[in-house]
Amino acid sequence: MRNRADVRELFNCDCGLRIAEYCTFLIKDYPSPQPLKTMSSYTPIIATLGFVLSPERTHTLLIHRNARPDDQHLGKYNGLGGKMQADEDVAGCMRREIREESGLECTEMILRGTINWPNFGKAGEDWLGFIFLISRFRGRPFAGNSEGTLGWHAVDQLHTLPMWPGDRYFLPLVFDGRPGVFHGCMPYRDGMPRSWHYERF
Repeated sequence: MRNRADVRELFNCDCGLRIAEYCTFLIKDYPSPQPLKTMSSYTPIIATLGFVLSPERTHTLLIHRNARPDDQHLGKYNGLGGKMQADEDVAGCMRREIREESGLECTEMILRGTINWPNFGKAGEDWLGFIFLISRFRGRPFAGNSEGTLGWHAVDQLHTLPMWPGDRYFLPLVFDGRPGVFHGCMPYRDGMPRSWHYERF
C-alpha cells in the first residue's frame, strides 16, 4: 500500500497518520532534490534515540533542548540518545545514553525502528538512527542535564510540542504497539524533510 500526502497537512494533523506496512510521503512543490551521495561516500553518523515509557505507559520522557545557544536542536523536544562509540553495539549505546542523560537504568527495551537521515546534520552530515522504546527502567530521572530540562509528556499530546518536523512521521510507529520493526528513510534539506518512506516487518 502506498500513501502520498502533502507534508504540510501531516504536520497539522493530530498525529493521526494513516500507517501502512509500506508507505511513502512526498513533499509537494519542493525544489528538485540534489543527487544523493553515492554508496562509496555514504558514511553516516550512527546514533540511538530512545523514548522512555512511564510505568502506566501513557507518558514518555523527553528532553527540552534549551541549555546551549549553539545547539542545532535548540528549543525542540526530543527523546534521549546520541552517537554510538567505536567500542559499542547499538543496545549498549542506548543504555549508556539513557543512563548519562537521565540517570535511569534500562531493564527492558525494544528496537522499534531504524531511520536513515541523509543531509540531516548542521553541515550536511548523514545520520543513521536506531529507535528504541524503553518499557522498563530503574531509578528516578534527573530534572535536567547539560542539554536541557527533562519532563514527562503525554504520548497522545506529542504533536503539540515543538520538535523536528520529521518526527511526526515516525513517532506514531514508535508508540502504536504493532509488531515488527520499521525501517525508514527521511532525506533532509535546509532543515526540513523532503520525503519519507518506510517498511515494517
